[in-house]
Amino acid sequence: MATANLGDLVTTTLRNRRGQLADNILNHNAVLRFLNRAGNVDPADGGRTLVEELEYAENQTFKYYSGYEALDISPSDVFDSAEYEWKQAAVVVSVSGAEERKNAGKEQSLRLVDRRIKNAEKTMMNNLSEGVYSDGTGASGKQIGGLRALVADDPTTGTVGGIDRAAFGFWRNQVYDFSEASVEPGPETIQKAMNALWLDCLRGADAPTLIVADTAYFNHYWQSLQAIQRISSEEDAGAGFRSIQFYGPGGSAPVMYDDNCPDAHMYMLNTDYLFWRPHKDANMEPLEKRQSTNQDATVIPIVFMGNLTMSNAARQGVIHA
Repeated sequence: MATANLGDLVTTTLRNRRGQLADNILNHNAVLRFLNRAGNVDPADGGRTLVEELEYAENQTFKYYSGYEALDISPSDVFDSAEYEWKQAAVVVSVSGAEERKNAGKEQSLRLVDRRIKNAEKTMMNNLSEGVYSDGTGASGKQIGGLRALVADDPTTGTVGGIDRAAFGFWRNQVYDFSEASVEPGPETIQKAMNALWLDCLRGADAPTLIVADTAYFNHYWQSLQAIQRISSEEDAGAGFRSIQFYGPGGSAPVMYDDNCPDAHMYMLNTDYLFWRPHKDANMEPLEKRQSTNQDATVIPIVFMGNLTMSNAARQGVIHA
């Protein structure tokens, strides 16, 4: 039987599966899955940073007038922008010379390649999913800036998207702190906290669209519903995300459990202002195979470049203790 070239086989298989790899990443995480369904996966062509335009104030020239009264024609600064750094990640599928020679048969080669690729895919999925909830300080600041940065426990400090939250109140998310309210988290108190935060995040008909929680807070809400609990989406449930609906003024939102969510946290998100921004040429893109210069091995990197971005902080909220 002819010897299979494992390096070429890995590269070809990865290129055939790259769209599937990207889709699997999105479906592995409750937040990314929701953003994908909402059309908020927005690949970028390039640029020094990822830029989100912000509408942070109303036009200050509005006035009631009569007759020939002068109108206010002074300029109003109502737009700004937030800039997010590109973050990069890679996972490498490698094949040693010995493995290539031992797995000479076609069927043996395919089996080895499939296992290596699935392992690499799972590794990338797990790490990026953790990054979606991170504060961006992991890996010496090279990790994705996730929800703990965008929707902070203390939104009066820190810089997000290049904007100092201590100086600009419009760029602060909403918070319900059980400790500050002197309330013990539990099934008897979770709905009161959710109601309060929902109203803080609400602006007219602009309401939260997704709520994600850790095990404890999801169970608090689930237990609080008792006999009226229900799965709101067969699609979400089928994908492994338990979902229960929350109803508030101005709309409703699914409450999803995600095991990547930080302990004792529930995020109330308006996903109209959250975006997953992968680079179009580095969205689980396999690079060309490379022969190691000092090893008997072939390596094929799979790379990601992008970040999670936000264009409106005031419509986002978090519950924590």
